[in-house]
Amino acid sequence: MVTMPTIDTIRTGHRIEKLRILSGLSVKQLQKILGLGTPQAIYKWQRGASIPTVDNLVILAKIFNTTIDDIIIKKEE
Repeated sequence: MVTMPTIDTIRTGHRIEKLRILSGLSVKQLQKILGLGTPQAIYKWQRGASIPTVDNLVILAKIFNTTIDDIIIKKEE
């Protein structure tokens, strides 16, 4: 049986936070770039409580000059 990969939301959130910091962006700045009304979504991503939509992942990859695959961390099997 083939095991389907799943996303490690906690580690993905930590990766988003690390990439944001390395890019020199505050949460507020990233919020404005993404056009979000409040920063709550970004805090949820960083905590691993949720993950960005595909649209936002595409934007984050562009902002962070990386790929979506580099942002998303899969759970260890």
